[in-house]
Amino acid sequence: MTEPDEAVDAELVDDGHLPATRTETAPARPVVDRHTILVPGEALPTAVDEPTYTERDLYVSERTADRLQNKSKPKNTSKTYDNQRDLFKAWCIQHGRVHRPCTTATYVEYVATLIDRDRAPNAISVAMSAIRTWMPDDKKPGTQEARGMLNEYRKEWNKRVGVKKAPVITDDMIRSMIATCDLTHPAGIRDRCVLLLGRGALNRRIELADLTIGNVTVESDGVALYFASSKTDQEAKGEETFIPGWDDPDIDPVRATRAWLDTLHQLGIHEGAFIRALTREGRLQSRIAATKRGDHVTGDAINDWVRRRAELAGIRGWEKVTAHGLRRGGAQAIADAGGDPTAQGRWKAGSAVVKREYLDRAAKRTDNPWLKIARPQLDET
Repeated sequence: MTEPDEAVDAELVDDGHLPATRTETAPARPVVDRHTILVPGEALPTAVDEPTYTERDLYVSERTADRLQNKSKPKNTSKTYDNQRDLFKAWCIQHGRVHRPCTTATYVEYVATLIDRDRAPNAISVAMSAIRTWMPDDKKPGTQEARGMLNEYRKEWNKRVGVKKAPVITDDMIRSMIATCDLTHPAGIRDRCVLLLGRGALNRRIELADLTIGNVTVESDGVALYFASSKTDQEAKGEETFIPGWDDPDIDPVRATRAWLDTLHQLGIHEGAFIRALTREGRLQSRIAATKRGDHVTGDAINDWVRRRAELAGIRGWEKVTAHGLRRGGAQAIADAGGDPTAQGRWKAGSAVVKREYLDRAAKRTDNPWLKIARPQLDET
């Protein structure tokens, strides 16, 4: 007889305490975007491969924060950008819009508002740049629509208002202005030096204001100016510009620079800012309150000195003359003589401004078809 099968006691478990069902592990989420590049055999990167960041990886020191605050843009540009961003933020708050990061629609609407307010096209362009560069890199608003509106507005503006440019300071004008410089007074010696270096190096006014005595080297055949940074050298690589000397003592930058350096030495100045503010008596002006620029004067101060010399010279329209006229006048003289002012004025290579304002202008005058008629007649006489 076959013995009955042995009964095996089974463990009784409540349904609510059943062991968890084993599940397959979910695959790690891939971390890729349209910029990802993989080589053959390389595994697809996933979230598991990403590092875990802590607060230590995110914070910077106060010293680094100060550097970040002052990075990239010149101080004058930073001040302008800060002002434009404040205006944009206030407008967004007024209209219930998010100011940062803003949408493309908000950006376009604000540009349209500035156009409706009849702001100058260049001022609107500055505002657009200030706002867009303020946004996170991956959340910048689109510019196509705003730029399109601005370009159409600029055409209308130019027809209605015209393009305002600083008057060119010509050879005759600069000679007249230098003639007003009293070379027995420190201010006259300084102003002559400013006029000749500004024209010779095609300086922006802030470039002159930022020069130090160590940046100026007087050689037998000219003056070398070293610019630690400039508008087209935001990385501060530095660049030297050489100004040849002239046989004419009235407009010789070598004599003018030596005379000003001698004056500085007589005033007890041997280092630091090259261009200095003076009192009417010819003594150094106190700079205790100048917390931002220190001993360096502002670009506006240089503008005032140049305009004052134009007034003393009796130049018509002197009130419109600015230090930028030295840069324009020098560049125009070089182009008219068949040269290219790009490197001398520290413009970027292939600058559209140089081509349009100076090279093309000179070429049109040299190749003017009327000269083919006028010149033979002049030769006959």
